[in-house]
Parts: sequence; C-alpha cells; structure tokens
Amino acid sequence: MTSLTADSLAHRIDAVVIGASAGGVEVLSVLLPALPATLRAPVFVVLHQPPDRRSVLTEIFRRKCVLPVHEAEDKEPVVPGTVYFAPPNYHLLIERGPSLALSVDDLVQFSRPSIDVLFQSAAEVYGRRLLGVVLTGWNEDGASGLLAVRQARGVTVVQDPDTAEAPVMPQAARLRCQPDLVLAPQAIAELLRSLAAPASDASPSPSALPS
Repeated sequence: MTSLTADSLAHRIDAVVIGASAGGVEVLSVLLPALPATLRAPVFVVLHQPPDRRSVLTEIFRRKCVLPVHEAEDKEPVVPGTVYFAPPNYHLLIERGPSLALSVDDLVQFSRPSIDVLFQSAAEVYGRRLLGVVLTGWNEDGASGLLAVRQARGVTVVQDPDTAEAPVMPQAARLRCQPDLVLAPQAIAELLRSLAAPASDASPSPSALPS
C-alpha cells in the first residue's frame, strides 16, 4: 500500500475487524467512541476475556458510542454501522451474506474467541475492502489473521508497540505482516473517523464484496 487517504478509505472499506487483549478496553475506549454515526461499515471486535464470566463489554461501550453496540449472535445478519463484540468462549466468524457465526472449535493461540479466526474469515468475505487492526496484548493472536487481511489486499494497521500496555501482540503482528500503518491509539481513532460517509451520502448500502 503506497497511499492511504481519508477519501480513498471512506469509499473503499466495507468492514473493520479489531483484535485486542490485555489493555484492550482502554484502547477501545479511544477507538470506538470515535466511530461516527454516518459510518456504513460494520465493526467486529475480539477482545480476549475470561471464558467463565458474563461479558459487560456491550454495556460499557453502549454508553460511550454513538453507533449501536451488540454482542454477536449465531447466524445473525450483519447490519451496517454496527459494532459487534465476540462473546466469551466463542470464536466469531464472518460468513457470506454477510452474517455472523459462532464456534466452539479448539482454542487458537490459547484463545477463544481468537483474533486470527475472526480476521481470516472476514478476509475471505470482504477481501480488499477490509480494514484490520491489531492492538495491545500479551500473546501472538492476530499476527496470522492480519497477514490474511494483507494477503487479501485489505488495509492493515497495528498499534505502535511503544504505546501498548502489552506490546507482544502488536510486535508479533508487525513482524509477521509488515502492516500498512503503525499508529498510536489516537491516530488509529482518526483513521477510523475518516471512514465516515459524507452527511449527504450516508444512507446505508449493501457491502460490495470483491469479485
């Protein structure tokens, strides 16, 4: 990727996938509230959580965000301009339609939900119209997934490890993928804000899948 402009991204990106682990709530609290009401792209988020506890992420982020925020449900159709969190102890996948799928397959990188699983499935559906973001965390989940986004010619972003509470995950993604952009959280928030459709052109439209 040689050139990324706000205008080119706003007309190119049909979906966003974000992966985080340790320290992720704090970074997501910078990123997700920056998403504007005119955003057409759905946003899918995996944040590693204890498998035996009820998630409160939707409650936390509904108070912070202007976009609708939901915990993903199996076979649910994807609604544009919606934030979806993977539930604890389930992999979140994107299927053609597009729709959501939940899986209790084996842990990947010691994790379920796995960032790799989400990113790889989303890359198959959205191809070059996908934006993938790997944030703070202590394991290497997300590195292979972000590589899949890159191989599908999507846009790849990694949090600057120097700004991460847990730098292992962004470092691994950076080494494995050679991402398009390495940014501090506030800069990632500005990038996501740039995805908004102009106010005069903000009516939702179906995602344009790659041929």
